[in-house]
Amino acid sequence: MVDAHMRSDSNAETATSSNPIGRSSGRFVARTQVLSVDDVARATRRMAHEIIERNHGLDRVVLIGMERGGVPIAEALAKALLDIEGIDVPLGSVDVSFYRDDIGTARIVPEVTRISFPVEQAHVVLCDDVLFTGRTVRAALDAVTDFGRPSTIQLAVMVDRGHRELPIRPDYVGKNLPTSRGESVNVSLDGVALGTMVHDEENIAE
Repeated sequence: MVDAHMRSDSNAETATSSNPIGRSSGRFVARTQVLSVDDVARATRRMAHEIIERNHGLDRVVLIGMERGGVPIAEALAKALLDIEGIDVPLGSVDVSFYRDDIGTARIVPEVTRISFPVEQAHVVLCDDVLFTGRTVRAALDAVTDFGRPSTIQLAVMVDRGHRELPIRPDYVGKNLPTSRGESVNVSLDGVALGTMVHDEENIAE
């Protein structure tokens, strides 16, 4: 289950100084398959219906994926909304590297923010693959509001793994997944797995 949209999230919201922000080094070793490709597709479609219901349609709804793992989630939701309502919802992405509260303590490898539509008075749905401490979402809120003042900002995640450090709660969740802090969650459109990260020094030892 490896593709370009995969993310292994053991502690992606509190990166160490040896890793780029938001990324984990080493390789993911799966222990349990939590969601299959069909499960992810069903969860995506359910969240799309919930977005439509909550916003009474798609008027002024825009999707913004959080780099990097949230972008494929946002793209999948956009496709589901188009299939359900026949409306092509504006789609963008946001990089939060320079908005994080640990800036200066971790190496930054910035991505590109792509928001080519107005967010003023829009209903922004922030999308991410895994919600963990909430610190990345907090940074994304600051990044998005630099583009304007949305009417609402909502949060859609494929997996909520708990361990929040800030008072942040998702509006749309594909799967609530209790985890320990030492576990990793691997999310892609092909499925969700729970396991551990084997880091670089452990790979060398092998």
